Amino acid sequence: MPVAAVARRLGVAPSTLRTWDRRYGLGPSRHTGGKHRRYCAADIGRLELMQRALLRGASTAEAARYALQQIPKSSGSAPQAPPQPLPPPAEQLTAAQNGAAARRLRSAAVALDGRAVQQTLDDAIGAAGVIDAWEGVISPVLDACGAGWPGTPAGVEVHALLAESVLTAVVRATPVLEHPRNQRPVLLSRAPEEPDPLPLHVLAAGLAGRRIGCQLFGLPLPGPALSAAVRRSSPAAVVLWADHGGKADPALFPEVSRGGLRSRLFAVGDGWRGPALPERVELLPGLRMATDRIEYVLVGK
Repeated sequence: MPVAAVARRLGVAPSTLRTWDRRYGLGPSRHTGGKHRRYCAADIGRLELMQRALLRGASTAEAARYALQQIPKSSGSAPQAPPQPLPPPAEQLTAAQNGAAARRLRSAAVALDGRAVQQTLDDAIGAAGVIDAWEGVISPVLDACGAGWPGTPAGVEVHALLAESVLTAVVRATPVLEHPRNQRPVLLSRAPEEPDPLPLHVLAAGLAGRRIGCQLFGLPLPGPALSAAVRRSSPAAVVLWADHGGKADPALFPEVSRGGLRSRLFAVGDGWRGPALPERVELLPGLRMATDRIEYVLVGK
């Protein structure tokens, strides 16, 4: 199978598979027609074992070692003996690892080296996943860039390159789900006054990584348009993102839930902390909590 087909089957991005190949040797072992490489059944089996270990909390490196131990590269087939116990849960990437990645990302952005920026983003996302990479590496660098870096020539062009590169990397890491676990989509939109679309794309990528299908509106929709989108798509959940100033209008939720809508309603981000939310709306301050809670409410764990 080609990389795109394997990515769809596993529910990950092709760039993630390429990172696992480059860093851990979990790539395709068959060649067809020149440089084209294809995953065989043993290759896919290793990746499935790796995913299983990741779901148990193993680090990416531990999961890769576990998969290679169970199906060695030279064997070409799945082991006959029962798999060994999965590695114990691991902590998230250390602060030192995140700091090193953040410094590489900052240096590449200040140098306006778009290729290095993209490579650093792909490595961070491939090693830790979109949510961890966002919290530990990407968001701190974006915040520091927006505030200005003393002693550097950083300007609006640096922030523009970084923001566009992050959006590209996150979209690239968002798998297209042929068979999502939820029958009706999760509708994701940001409040009309919310200026930053990146966290919403990160949330969509995090949910897609758990095979939760979403309908994402990256551009902020006015209330009537958002209400029309909700009526037409009948989503399982409506998620509105707001993170700046605590000025998001809670009246958006009654507007989108008119007509007996049975969707679950979630307000995500610190922008909702100030206003009083309607009783049906559940407040989720951060992206990690939102990913966990939405998955649990829709499909359980």
